Amino acid sequence: MLPQEIIRAKRDGKVLHPDQIAFFARSIATGAVSEGQIAAFAMAVFFNGMSRDEAVGLTLAMRDSGDVLDWSSLDGPVVDKHSTGGVGDNVSLMLAPIVAACGAYVPMISGRGLGHTGGTLDKMDAIPGYISQPDKARFETTVREAGCAIIGQTADLAPADKRFYAIRDVTATVESIPLITASILSKKLAAGLQGLVLDVKFGNGAFMTKSRDATALAESLVAVANGAGLPTTALLTDMDQPLALAAGNAVEVKNAVDFLTGDRRDARLLEVTLALAAEMLVTARLAQTPREAMEQAQAALTSGKAAETFGRMVALLGGPSDFISRPAHYLPAAPVIRQVPSPQKGFVGSIETRALGLAVVAFGGGRTRPEDKIDHAVGLTALQPIGAEMNAGDPLAMVHARDEAAAEAAVRAVQAAYGFVPLRPRASHPVKRRIAG
Repeated sequence: MLPQEIIRAKRDGKVLHPDQIAFFARSIATGAVSEGQIAAFAMAVFFNGMSRDEAVGLTLAMRDSGDVLDWSSLDGPVVDKHSTGGVGDNVSLMLAPIVAACGAYVPMISGRGLGHTGGTLDKMDAIPGYISQPDKARFETTVREAGCAIIGQTADLAPADKRFYAIRDVTATVESIPLITASILSKKLAAGLQGLVLDVKFGNGAFMTKSRDATALAESLVAVANGAGLPTTALLTDMDQPLALAAGNAVEVKNAVDFLTGDRRDARLLEVTLALAAEMLVTARLAQTPREAMEQAQAALTSGKAAETFGRMVALLGGPSDFISRPAHYLPAAPVIRQVPSPQKGFVGSIETRALGLAVVAFGGGRTRPEDKIDHAVGLTALQPIGAEMNAGDPLAMVHARDEAAAEAAVRAVQAAYGFVPLRPRASHPVKRRIAG
């Protein structure tokens, strides 16, 4: 087979044979095709799309370009969740131990921050000693003994996707639903899952701002995953305001620990986390109904079992053994903490959520280049939600910064991101829709 003929066929709008797709995916992983050929293929797919069968074929081919984990020796179901990303989205940190505490195994392979959204892996790196990219043996031991492990993609899992994505990122071909679908699912299939739940976000803090675009992506992901043999459902959730009342790395880890221990549970964060947990438990057949699953997840929280599971996972992956009881002792703290005064009286009517994410990036909490180092200590806390009643001068948020100049810039950015109305807006639930296979 010749790669240029495969590119030509897709350029001309033809449906590729599974053998052609498998050949091209293998060639990406081995380096047998050039960056130019990969870019040309990506652009051809961007403009002409892929059929559902083609997308399934590409997903499976990229899965098979590296190792596929085998959890058949475990005595329970193996499930995971994937989020399309948002601001203050630290759900994974609570969700994995909640579901594990209910009897499932959760080998959660997560990513780093992308654009204005925070990355789960960057958050876990804020914990001293935590090995976010362990070897396979340590990963498997942690999953077996703790029930869950939150780690990063290794070089051996879906290597074709890793190279393909890097080229798509610099050739304006990221926003292709078939390619996004194959990229996400190839890694999840390589993790050896038996079930998957997707959190597909839309709103001004999501990559897809419009509900119809997020719905199209969710439907593609669910259909392709089920077509590839992985039982999958999706929830569409709102990202028109931060999910947690914190944005940053260490501050979101502290927020997650407070959630698990019961010190504080942000209302919207609780709703989304429990909804995803219930979906995972039903998918794993550990509960018969969503109500039963919700009760199990809530019990794992209130009993402290989920918090214990998180603490065990942290210790097994090299973190402090007493982290869950002393997070403030271990997490890095910013030297400058400033209050953000509300510029006016009224109710919070809107939040430019993406602007808050970019503000965190701007003062060191994210990356503008792949090689940038993250300042895990900086971030925003006590973010006021939509509907909060404010007087002029009341705190909209707290800024955690490295120096006074960064703090002042962040204060201005947060103030500019908030809009006010004279009457309290109607409250809305963050979980908007469920999509099943």
